[in-house]
Amino acid sequence: MDEEDIPAEELELAEDDPMRNFLPTSFGKQARAANVNEQIGRTRRTDIAERGLGRREAAAVRQPDASRIPRQIQGPVGETPNSDGSEDGGDDDDDDDDDEDEDEDENKEVFPISHELVLKTHERAITTASLDPSGSRLVTGSRDCTLKFHDFASMTPSTLRAFKSVDPTATKASAYQGTHPVNHVEFNPSSAGQILVVPTTNQAKILSRDGEILTEFVKGDMYLQDMQNTKGHISEIVTGAWNPTDRNICVTAGTDSTLRIWDVNNKRSQKEVIVYSSKNAKAERPRMTAVAWGNPAQGGMNVLIGAASDGGLAMWKGGGPFRRPAGKIENAHTRGTCIGGVDISADGNLVVTRGGDNLIKLWDTRRFDKAVRSVSHPSTSAQYPTSNIRFSPNSEYIITGSETGHLHIFSPILTPVITTPVTLGSPLITVLWHTKLNQIITGSANAETHILYNDAISSRGALYVMSKAPKQRHIDDDPSLTTDLSQGLSGDGVVNPNGLLSGANQASISYAARHPTVGLTASGKSRDPRRPERPMVTPFAKSQPDEKHIKEHIPLSSMRDEDPREALLKYAEVAEKDPMFTNAWKLTQPKTIYAKLSDDEDEGPVMKKTKR
Repeated sequence: MDEEDIPAEELELAEDDPMRNFLPTSFGKQARAANVNEQIGRTRRTDIAERGLGRREAAAVRQPDASRIPRQIQGPVGETPNSDGSEDGGDDDDDDDDDEDEDEDENKEVFPISHELVLKTHERAITTASLDPSGSRLVTGSRDCTLKFHDFASMTPSTLRAFKSVDPTATKASAYQGTHPVNHVEFNPSSAGQILVVPTTNQAKILSRDGEILTEFVKGDMYLQDMQNTKGHISEIVTGAWNPTDRNICVTAGTDSTLRIWDVNNKRSQKEVIVYSSKNAKAERPRMTAVAWGNPAQGGMNVLIGAASDGGLAMWKGGGPFRRPAGKIENAHTRGTCIGGVDISADGNLVVTRGGDNLIKLWDTRRFDKAVRSVSHPSTSAQYPTSNIRFSPNSEYIITGSETGHLHIFSPILTPVITTPVTLGSPLITVLWHTKLNQIITGSANAETHILYNDAISSRGALYVMSKAPKQRHIDDDPSLTTDLSQGLSGDGVVNPNGLLSGANQASISYAARHPTVGLTASGKSRDPRRPERPMVTPFAKSQPDEKHIKEHIPLSSMRDEDPREALLKYAEVAEKDPMFTNAWKLTQPKTIYAKLSDDEDEGPVMKKTKR
């Protein structure tokens, strides 16, 4: 009987047989699919009570003032139960729990705070964050002196990292060259290819979306007293902003009490200089601490708002002139405190400020003389001067952080709407509510970037990252198992066949990696940054060239072997026959007659007459 005629036995298993779990469902290469709902569910934020707040405090957070909160985000009105479970107000505990759950779910549906994505790409406090207009690229700045570039399209749930790290102040590797933290970073709202970067120096920079330096503005002369005559800032720049209508114009605020308006096409001098003068500051110049440029997209006024360290607030027309402010308030906040955050509503009518005197104030640009409303809020400006405050995209809400790590959302009249913990115990420094993504980005002092979103009302961004399949881990992702090809296959590794390895990764770490300042690089330069570079030795200097080649190709090379006196006397006859400079007096020049003396005659010394 042939093998083809042998019938194949079919495996007969019952429907409830456990062996069916080990049988393959199909053959061939399987497509790696993602369980989107499960991945998004893992990023869902836990309940407020589970994040460290008690039941009474959680209820107080949800219902601060129900009379001033819109109906769609109102919490339950009434007293909370006591800690022992007794009733207050006539409601059962079950009814209170149901109301609280419904209210919490309703709040999370209104605001993009139900889920969060955490990025841990920095080493120190995050001071600023910015998203491009489309919401595809995120840039964060930190006190670790670096900018981190994140691309949502290239990130997956298992690869939440920055694709590039840039030090905007690094020039040449040297032991005496220091780096500086980043105060502010902002994408150009009219051109996504330009990023305004403000480090803690007197020179702001324009970077591309890939981190390449496009423009570096000039610094001013620190020895000039008149700030109008300097071409740039003479001290640290604190923050900056883009012009909402002109893609080539930006403004920077410095500690030299000036606002300087720049054209990105002219880096050698600013376009306008605004010198802030104050009646309060008599002994020293007031420092500019915050600036905002209003967007008249909704028909409002185009205004420029600046805040100073003396507590003053000034307003100029966004299109100029900038000689005198259109409005000024001397004591907007307490003198000597830092106004870290300033923002303008979408219609240009409201201005919100967050001062170092633990107050948040609301101002009206149409009557810029006193605050419309003021509420108490703990400030972090003393430790983190870049702590900001922002309007929501449609200016219906105001968001800011706190020193306890909570995200506070206020109504336009500064009534608390909701408070949610983000990084408990670590101050929340910077916040941003993006228009297209409908997601909130926060930066904290614990070097974490949190992206808050809602899977129902948010789009792209963090939601797109969590909707992709996790990247399968490859051997190249482990640096201990790979080789840097720029160092060669063996690099500078030390081969010790009979030695013992002290660690698991010792075999992959070369001698150059363990001693970064010893030896030479591939180009022959010293690895020690303190050692000066040796001058380059050209091939011409290494060998002795041919003497004939020198005489024929190098001009005046024969003068080295010639007597200079003989070289001049050979032109004596030519100079006598055809003088170049005295040819005009050739006919009238008298002939010189010298006295003729014999060899026997010896002229003695001339005797001077003695005075009587």
